[in-house]
Amino acid sequence: MSDDGHEQNGHENVPSRQRRRFEGISSRAYEHPADRSALVALRKLSGFDTVFKVLSGLLPERSLRLLFLSDSVRVSDAQFAHLNDMLRDACYILDLEKVPPMYVTQDPQPNAMCIGLDEPIIVVTTGLVELLDEEEMRAVVGHEVGHALSGHAVYRTILLFLTNLALRVAWIPLGNLAIMAIVTALREWFRKSELSADRAGLLVGQDLQASMRGLMKLAGGNHLHEMNVDAFLAQAEEYEAGGDLRDSVLKILNTLPRTHPFTTVRAGELKKWAESRDFQRIMDGHYSRRHEDKDTSVSDSFRQSAASYASDVKNSKDPLMKLVTDIAGGAGDLGGRVRRGFGGFASGGGSGSSKDTSGSPKDAPPRDTDAHPDDESPNGDG
Repeated sequence: MSDDGHEQNGHENVPSRQRRRFEGISSRAYEHPADRSALVALRKLSGFDTVFKVLSGLLPERSLRLLFLSDSVRVSDAQFAHLNDMLRDACYILDLEKVPPMYVTQDPQPNAMCIGLDEPIIVVTTGLVELLDEEEMRAVVGHEVGHALSGHAVYRTILLFLTNLALRVAWIPLGNLAIMAIVTALREWFRKSELSADRAGLLVGQDLQASMRGLMKLAGGNHLHEMNVDAFLAQAEEYEAGGDLRDSVLKILNTLPRTHPFTTVRAGELKKWAESRDFQRIMDGHYSRRHEDKDTSVSDSFRQSAASYASDVKNSKDPLMKLVTDIAGGAGDLGGRVRRGFGGFASGGGSGSSKDTSGSPKDAPPRDTDAHPDDESPNGDG
């Protein structure tokens, strides 16, 4: 449990909390397998190493720090003291020795981010501070500290820079294509890293309902009395399972330009992890520790990620994932299933049943159904 505020490991005046502390915890303990595999794939992307090395020397990090220092409010015992308490508490629980500086910046859009190359900086907007209650905000602060512990800040900073650069060089066809390839890969990794940071937020807050409420508010605003966690999670279930193959493709297209997963997806993933044995083992004190990181096998990480992906595909209710599973299993009549999945858009489809030249009935596609609306929810915390 967190202690009563005595100085320990460089943390002074740690707020007294009845929460478990994870001494020496490695980020591997809570990182989503897809986060690790996406980051490895990103590093293997052609040209990424070159871009990374060049940008590491060119990005104006000192200017970035001066910008927040001059035009935002730095969290301390004198300013936003309650956020400062949460920050120190989160660093204490996750055993992050150096507490990163944290700023509150004026912006009505609820958001938070952890950026920086040499050292991480946490930034939260006034919109987020005003939206969330204390326990919901604690999960968000833990989320950002999780980013810092995982070393995500570097790649987040590069993503922000490259996204801005891509807009500036859009008139250069080849240059823009090269940059957008890396931006797309960075976004894919960052979406996965958000799932890891959500887990870190739960480890810090240790209140699943507060984490759920925070995600709900990011989706629906400050109308908690009008919302229900169970109904919100039912949306996540419907999103995952609903529709046909067309909806599966639309989900992919809607997700590609985003840096964050959809809030219902995040809520569903976090609840699933909170109910898992992995989470319970961490809460019981059985977790990977940082001093073991140097002995970690990259191939083992790959195998774990591959096993996780295979399990997700196998257990997924998404029509496209089911089709992938059937293809891998050698299921017959895939052509007919694809035609049915796309609502009869394939040639030869029609209502009712008919006979082919061999006398066997053709697959009759179902009647077309209304697609779910494709409204994009806010990005939320970073």
